[in-house]
Amino acid sequence: VFGRAAALRIADIAKPGDKIPDLSPDSGMDSLSELDKLRYAFSSDVRSEMQDVMQQHAAVYRTSETLSQGKTKIDEVVKKFDDIKVTDRSLIWNTDLVETLELRNLLGCAATTMHGAEKRKESRGAHAHENYPDRDDENWMEHTVAYFDEKKGETTINYRPIHYYTLDEEECATVPPVARVY
Repeated sequence: VFGRAAALRIADIAKPGDKIPDLSPDSGMDSLSELDKLRYAFSSDVRSEMQDVMQQHAAVYRTSETLSQGKTKIDEVVKKFDDIKVTDRSLIWNTDLVETLELRNLLGCAATTMHGAEKRKESRGAHAHENYPDRDDENWMEHTVAYFDEKKGETTINYRPIHYYTLDEEECATVPPVARVY
């Protein structure tokens, strides 16, 4: 579905033979700079702390209290990434560096997950909120759109409406939403 939509959009904005803009002479240097910054940083147990916060405060069964505490705690963990240390400085088969890059990505995922879950006052799918045991389509039939500012370590949560149609209704009809029952 998304591949087709992407192809149709590309066909709208680009034509065969269109000139692709030239790369600037310093293209890619930001990425190399980030790698070097991490290679020469300082290590910690941030990954374990992030896992503990998520397991304790964003498990499948959640309460308003645990989510509120978790939001504060995950923000504290995110700030600790600035103090991380990579002990292996090499560029060949450097699992320490790879794990640090992975952790940087996971921290953004963890923070947006925690903040989004704390704001949602209902139970839906794998999000079982014990203070709000029922699904609330009237107030929460919308997508959570989460933004993580890596430089500031801050999460912003917004929402966008659900689309009740498919790209091609004749090919694939809309499936109405229903509550999960077990």
